[in-house]
Amino acid sequence: MSRTAPERISDREQAIGDMTEQLSAEVSQLTARLAELDAERADLAVARKVILSLGDDEPTGDRMPGLRDNPIYQHILTALIDAAAPQRCRDLCRTLATGTEPTHISGMRNKLKRLTSAGLVVETEPGLFAIPTPRTAV
Repeated sequence: MSRTAPERISDREQAIGDMTEQLSAEVSQLTARLAELDAERADLAVARKVILSLGDDEPTGDRMPGLRDNPIYQHILTALIDAAAPQRCRDLCRTLATGTEPTHISGMRNKLKRLTSAGLVVETEPGLFAIPTPRTAV
């Protein structure tokens, strides 16, 4: 027995509804993946900015190998790059949401001192840390 026109229309509407749900789920997955890739691209841009700000006159032997590759230190460097002015340990703890208890601030200070020893950060005044400005040839 053949189906009537309204039944065929109803069947087609159901099929289109199913396809719409499936495509919407795929779009959501692709949107999430796109957001992840955009975030990774932004992180790479920050990394490039830090590396370029260090200049070409880096010593060939890394004084603290692996320091730049550590994600914790990368987050600190990124926060310092984004800051408009030199930052105190407590301010960086707030920015990075690590907590502002004395142990957190002390840990941040130790990390900043390591970055300073590696030449990746400068202490502009006691307790104020910033990314070094690129040297210009005179």
